Amino acid sequence: MKQLVCLSYRPWRGVPTRTQQLLTRLKDVRILFFEPPARGGASRPPRQARPNILVYTLPQVMEVDPSHRFFFQGGQRRLAKYIRSILEEHRFREPLLWLTDPEQVHLLEYLPQSGVVYDCDREWDNVPLRWESDLALAADVIFAASPGLVHRLSPCNDNIALIPNGVNHVMFTRSDLEPPLPLRRLRHPIFCRVGSLSSRVDFTPLFHAASARPEWTFLLIGRCSAKAERTLSAFPNIRLMGPVPSVEVPDCLAACDVCFDLLRLDRMGSDILSPQLYEYFSTGKPVVTMLAPNQVEEFPDVVYAAYSAPGFLRCCDQAVQEDPNWVSRRRKEYSAAASWALRAQEIDRILETAALF
Repeated sequence: MKQLVCLSYRPWRGVPTRTQQLLTRLKDVRILFFEPPARGGASRPPRQARPNILVYTLPQVMEVDPSHRFFFQGGQRRLAKYIRSILEEHRFREPLLWLTDPEQVHLLEYLPQSGVVYDCDREWDNVPLRWESDLALAADVIFAASPGLVHRLSPCNDNIALIPNGVNHVMFTRSDLEPPLPLRRLRHPIFCRVGSLSSRVDFTPLFHAASARPEWTFLLIGRCSAKAERTLSAFPNIRLMGPVPSVEVPDCLAACDVCFDLLRLDRMGSDILSPQLYEYFSTGKPVVTMLAPNQVEEFPDVVYAAYSAPGFLRCCDQAVQEDPNWVSRRRKEYSAAASWALRAQEIDRILETAALF
């Protein structure tokens, strides 16, 4: 069986990350998944996340400014020593390395490997550009989550594949979806957004629409900061549901009439599409989104896109009045084409073509 070692910049979660979605769908491969150190440096035992996936938590190393090269490299060597000990324990001789963070380039020279994959799903503006350049140069294959990331990395590597985010299409199109009882009591039309709520989200369009249309219900699903909760709670027609298990999100979306999304101030200018967009498409229901200035509409045929708060309200008005038979099927087709299963199949094909699997 093939062997793969993943170094993830995110911990293994109950709500699967992009990395989890892709790796769990690769065929005939044993995977050792290394997540970042636990908060506070607490040790955690290995967990069997899947029959073929074992999750380890990296040990805490002292944070050192990279300019202090001797001490910084010492920390990297300690991490590599720990990883090598786990590889030896499981008889991983020369596994394929799946890297997700430019800082991991410092571990390459210390780890056995048959090849290197760099899966880039975000812009790394907070780390030295040279780190990502070196990792891109060292990678045998790069998987980039957006055309903008492809363009960013292309000067360093010709072997780049566009692998956008995706959706668990089967889960969101089950025939037995049933809205939770509390949501059945909400007043229609119901506008629903899935995602975390904090000061990084621009709520201006939502406040404008909630004030102008008090008869509408705006349902927000996701973890909410205390500051955001105080602000949002001032509107009686904005309902905060809090986080729900990922398997229950499809049932919640089944209760809504329109799905919507807002801009995140920390992602302005990014062309990386959120997995939530494809989840919205899977419902077939109207979708309203906010765009940043000069941002190009990715799906103008199935999304109502606005650039301002008044424009957002106009789009919501149009979405409510949409004919259910108009583009519902096309949205579901976009979702089906973006399934994580198809994304993983493409990765399998690329890795086999590159003789990495």
